[in-house]
Amino acid sequence: MSDHAAVELSPEAIEFADFMAGLAIPESELDAMRIVSEGVHLKAREPEGVTYREVDAGGVLGIWCEPVDANTDYVLLHGHAGGSVLSSAFVDRKLAGHIAKAAGAPVLVLDFRRAPEHKYPAQVDDAEAAFNWLLSEGYEPGNIITIGHSIGGFIAVALALRLRDKKQPLPGAIVSISPWCDLEIANETMATKAETDKILSKELLQFFRDAWIGGTGIEFTDTRINLNRADLSGLPPTLVSWGTYEVLAGEDEEFAARVKDAGIDTATVVVPGGQHSYVYGAGRVPEVDAAIAQIGAWVREKTKI
Repeated sequence: MSDHAAVELSPEAIEFADFMAGLAIPESELDAMRIVSEGVHLKAREPEGVTYREVDAGGVLGIWCEPVDANTDYVLLHGHAGGSVLSSAFVDRKLAGHIAKAAGAPVLVLDFRRAPEHKYPAQVDDAEAAFNWLLSEGYEPGNIITIGHSIGGFIAVALALRLRDKKQPLPGAIVSISPWCDLEIANETMATKAETDKILSKELLQFFRDAWIGGTGIEFTDTRINLNRADLSGLPPTLVSWGTYEVLAGEDEEFAARVKDAGIDTATVVVPGGQHSYVYGAGRVPEVDAAIAQIGAWVREKTKI
C-alpha cells in the first residue's frame, strides 16, 4: 500500500491540517497582527493550582479557569482585550487564572466574536449570551462578577448597563481594567502619555474604532459605546483600574469619577507606571500582582466570596 494512499479524515483533522498550513504565511496584515497578539500570553506566568477546560457558554466559546478550593457558587465573567479586533480567550487564560486565585472563584474567559467580521454589538451580545448561560447553569445573578480589560473592561460595564435597561437582574459587581471609555479618542492623555504607553496609540485606537463600528452608523458619542457619555446610574459596586503610563489614563480617571458621581459604590486601583492592560504581566511583575491582589480582595469583600 502506498504511503500516499487516500485516507478518510474527520472534518476536524482536515480543519487542523488547514490551520497548520496557514500558520507561517499570514494572508493579510490583520492576520499578522492577530498572530503577534496571541504571543502576549507568554508574559504571564502559569499559575499553580488552576485547572482549565473549554465550555460552550450559550453558543460562545469560553475557557473555565478554576483554582483549587475555589468557591464555585460565584464566577467572574471575563472579557479579553484587543480593541474588538485582536486577541482571544486563550491569550487571557493564564492571567485569568491569577485573578481567579485572588478572588477565590472561577473565571469564565469569553472568546467573543471579533471585528471587523462582526461589528458592534456582537461582542456585548456574546457577553449577554454567556451571562444568561450562567443563569441557566444555576448561578445567582448577584454571584456573577463582570470583569475585563481594555475593550473587555468596556464590555464588563456595557453588559450591566444593557441588563439594567432591560430591567433584568444585574451582576453582583463590576471590575473594569484599563477600559476603553471614550470613542471620541479625545482625552488629553492621548498626547501626554503617548511616549510612555508601549501598547496603545491614538492611531491604533482609530483603527480599532473603524473596525468595530465603521459602517454601522453609530456615532462616536453614542451612549451604547461611549461610557463617558452614558447614564451610569443603578450599577452594582464597580472597581475601575488603570496604569498611569497608558493613553487611556485620562478617560479612565474620568469614568471612575462619573461612576462615583452617579452614586455607585466605587473603588479605584491605579498602578503607578502601569501599562495599558497591565494584567498581561500576571505572575511576573510585582506591581501587577499587587494590583491583582487588591482587586481580588475587593471582589471578596463586595460579594462575600
